[in-house]
Amino acid sequence: MSDATPLIFADPDTPAIPLALLTAEAFDTWRLAQDASARGWAEANGFKAGPGQVLLFPGDDGTPEAALGGVGSARDRARGRFALAAVAQNLPEGTYVIESGLPQDPGDVEAELLGWLLNGYRFETYRETGGKTVMLVPPEDVDTVRIEAIAAGEALTRDLINTPANDMTPDGLQAAATALANDYGASCKVIGGAELLAENLPLIHAVGRASDCPPRLIDMAWGEAGPKLTLVGKGVCFDTGGLNLKPGASMALMKKDMGGAATVLGLARMIMALDLPLQLRVLIPAVENSVSAGAFRPGDILTSRKGLTVEINNTDAEGRLVLADALALACEEPSDLVISMATLTGAARVAVGPDLAPFYADDATAAALEAGGREAHDPLWRMPFWDPYETMIEPGIADLDNAPKGGFAGSITAALFLRRFVNDDTRYAHFDIYGWQPEARPARPKGGVGMGARAILAALPELLGLEAEG
Repeated sequence: MSDATPLIFADPDTPAIPLALLTAEAFDTWRLAQDASARGWAEANGFKAGPGQVLLFPGDDGTPEAALGGVGSARDRARGRFALAAVAQNLPEGTYVIESGLPQDPGDVEAELLGWLLNGYRFETYRETGGKTVMLVPPEDVDTVRIEAIAAGEALTRDLINTPANDMTPDGLQAAATALANDYGASCKVIGGAELLAENLPLIHAVGRASDCPPRLIDMAWGEAGPKLTLVGKGVCFDTGGLNLKPGASMALMKKDMGGAATVLGLARMIMALDLPLQLRVLIPAVENSVSAGAFRPGDILTSRKGLTVEINNTDAEGRLVLADALALACEEPSDLVISMATLTGAARVAVGPDLAPFYADDATAAALEAGGREAHDPLWRMPFWDPYETMIEPGIADLDNAPKGGFAGSITAALFLRRFVNDDTRYAHFDIYGWQPEARPARPKGGVGMGARAILAALPELLGLEAEG
């Protein structure tokens, strides 16, 4: 992440260029209210308040003394997100203050201001990109601490996903989790290598044992009072597919297969930075799915922590295996809500594409999460725990099949598989995310991206009764 453009707001006393935002629908009214010089200047620059259009008004010294930003039509805004970020990326370097044109809804305002901050994100660990610094003096009566905390959490998620697998090994993921724990006074326990077998985490060990970098379970805890929230994130730092080796094209983005772990760490950072009144636990099975003489094999039958046996019909369906042990562990202690997040299935991408975060939950949990997604402009799409498909994950020779044949309902059968490791009385939601932005968009450069974390954060007051906690 670039130090040149920190994801924070400018100090309120900073001299700033006034910026007015204008919709395409309001453009004609604005134009008619201007003098001939301003109308001519807008016409000469082709400004019609389209998405991301910028019109600068130069002062006597030639530098901008005011700016106008277009946020497009209602149709434009419905077809995209972060209209303010589209303006920010086209402004020249400087500090700005918005004088008019922000939405009326506070949630919409928060989302737009967050977009401005995220517009400044750059991944520069390996190469400086030389981006410009465009700062914003925040409007009055907005919770800047909250918005900055969300931006920092999202930046952490992006950094972790963008880091290549030669550095973001299980060791690297453990180091990131430990650093985060140290920053916020959380505890961080790690069970690794052969110790996984001694501690009855056999599926995590089986998936990761072929790698030179030993598998492990990262267990972070924070908070001493309030409802209990457990986040479980898939930390497959690279996925070759194992002995069911992926083709090269499918392996190209597998550095992002720890996107679930990256997302729960980003969400954990938001929660801790905002000092939410809850008890947080983060469980991350961190492994590499590699090929060696020690790799687990198609046809193997493995026994999980919960005692359920699993027939391995594809070693490339390894994420659900490591999550299974972690979920079983999570449910051995009472929790008010357990959420798993994983880049789990290609079927989910086929179903909803890269923008939407598919999730599974009971009706009440789903309603709260969907409301949180709308509030945070973090789009979700509910998928069904479809009980009639349970037979598809029952191979007969073992309790469960990790990769049902036929290819139908791949995301649903994976979710049903995971649900087998969650206690019936535990409130549970599962997210099957993508974690990658395939093409640059406002506030979302190409590369790693968080999905679902902001929706969950917005839903926590309803899900855990945090408002009642005060």
